[in-house]
Amino acid sequence: MKKKVEILSPAKNLVQGMAAINAGADAVYIGAPQFGARTNATNSIEDIEELVKYAHLFKAQVFVVVNTILYDHELEDCKKLIHQLYAIGVDALIVQDMAIMEMDLPPIVIHASTQANNRDPKHVKFLADAGMKRVVLARELNLDQIRDIKNATDVELEFFVSGALCVSFSGNCYMSIAGGERSANRGSCAQNCRLPYNLIDGTGKTLISNSHLLSIKDLDLSDQLPNLIEAGITSFKIEGRLKDMVYVKNNTSYLRKKLDAFLENNDTYQKASSGRTFYNFEAEMDRSFNRGYTDYFVNKRTEKIGSWESPKSQGQLIGKLLEVKANGYVIENYETLNNGDGLYFINEHGQPDGAQINIIINDIVVPNTFKPLKPGTVIYRNSDAAFNRLVERDDSAIRKIGVKLKFTETKTGFDLEAIDEDGHKSRSSFVQEKELAKNEESTIPNIKKNLSKTGGTPFIVDDITVEFSKNWFLPISKINEIRRVVLEQLIDIRVNEYHREEFQIKKTDHPYPVSQLDFTYNVSNNLARAFYKRHGVTEIERAFELQWDPGKSRVMTTKYCVKYELGKCARYQRETMGEKVVEPLTLKHGENEYKLKFNCKPCEMEIWEKDAELEFEDED
Repeated sequence: MKKKVEILSPAKNLVQGMAAINAGADAVYIGAPQFGARTNATNSIEDIEELVKYAHLFKAQVFVVVNTILYDHELEDCKKLIHQLYAIGVDALIVQDMAIMEMDLPPIVIHASTQANNRDPKHVKFLADAGMKRVVLARELNLDQIRDIKNATDVELEFFVSGALCVSFSGNCYMSIAGGERSANRGSCAQNCRLPYNLIDGTGKTLISNSHLLSIKDLDLSDQLPNLIEAGITSFKIEGRLKDMVYVKNNTSYLRKKLDAFLENNDTYQKASSGRTFYNFEAEMDRSFNRGYTDYFVNKRTEKIGSWESPKSQGQLIGKLLEVKANGYVIENYETLNNGDGLYFINEHGQPDGAQINIIINDIVVPNTFKPLKPGTVIYRNSDAAFNRLVERDDSAIRKIGVKLKFTETKTGFDLEAIDEDGHKSRSSFVQEKELAKNEESTIPNIKKNLSKTGGTPFIVDDITVEFSKNWFLPISKINEIRRVVLEQLIDIRVNEYHREEFQIKKTDHPYPVSQLDFTYNVSNNLARAFYKRHGVTEIERAFELQWDPGKSRVMTTKYCVKYELGKCARYQRETMGEKVVEPLTLKHGENEYKLKFNCKPCEMEIWEKDAELEFEDED
């Protein structure tokens, strides 16, 4: 039996969730009314239920994120929410807090969020043995590390392949809560990583001013799908529960086509859902929101990944500015631009800037607000007005399920049977006195023509058989009516016969990979504490949010490295690095200061608050 691989798309709301499915998603993930890691992307139980019914029509799945850390007073409400989600047919939950594994749950499938420290074989195998059916791997892993995890366990593996990147290890960023009251682990990240900073060395010298030193490019692993499948990934996840409709449809469509090309004539793998999508636009990743793209660390550390100029969308490369004429610009490839497009560029002061096109006259691009630019300035388009209008249309991506129709005569009338691509059957008959056509021309072509008109239904007719003993005449209204009845029945049959996988979590006591947990394990309630203790953990530090020591805490650990971005890495850039930088390096934004610590053996960078006392290893 072929293995299923899926495109997993974000759903900010019901409308975008349905659009993602229409664009080809095999599954969508969406936030519930509470306990999701995006507080601005919550949805009602009623909307999730409607999305579930629509998804299941195409044998697509709906996963709900319940991936914040929980406080003791929230545990009962969380349990009630999970029972509601199970009752409306949700396929799985994505969770971070192990308290959920201690609850009295319905038999709903549980996935381990990327927030749950899923970075090595021992931890992933532990979660699988505890009952998790899928693990969302850490973004920082490379192909070799993914293979090692797959060799350790047969649990399903999910991996981000598109969208914004958290610079920190997921679940281990505390900059937001340390700088105020907003906890990333509670769904309220303030995005401190996207702010501008000054970089100051150990002598007090400012090396870089007002640059977005923690902002990194967006992820694009669309060319890596075959390699990831070979390494063990079966679910390809698109980041973006806060993104707009164009982003969701464009990225989903692009990855759908990429994956379908791999699956064509493949004897080992198959698509995870039903139907096929017809597109009225050509998907291109650089037309979505992006800060430039990187493959991050999937092929190990090979390139610089910073997006220091701006955390805003860079978009699609158009060309260089050739000259300035009157109040407009002559730009390479200007013919690809349209009125209303948004342009992105670095202005004369070295700052990210932009303008909106008012009109294009001959070869001159005239903006709404003219800004002086130097010839040679690289121009990007970060908002494509015509493309956006096209993609936002309901008919830009239409998903249809293949069906075969068989129309036959009975003793008292006629019968129509429909069999869809998954083998579901629907049948209806009507009583009709048989009447021969008045001319010899066959009535069958006209009957087939009307049976093929599926209109706004989710079906497309792939084959029609008409079996008549004589050249019977039939009113078109009768043919249209029986087609409508059969297809409406088939919709209900598909939804009612959908098979949801279920799994009842049972308490286990196999040993946790480590016996001591620091604050990065985010233990914030008594149930999670009980879970870890039963699995042999002897020391459990409270979550950062419950014990923060202002000014002295480690607020981030990351594989991203400022020294590498500077070309000053003694491990990879020794021959070209020149003089070492004088440590400690400090990031400063307003009154907030952070010290950087570089752990070269594991190739990681730590960010600490300004009053922390740090010891530095010898990078030689």
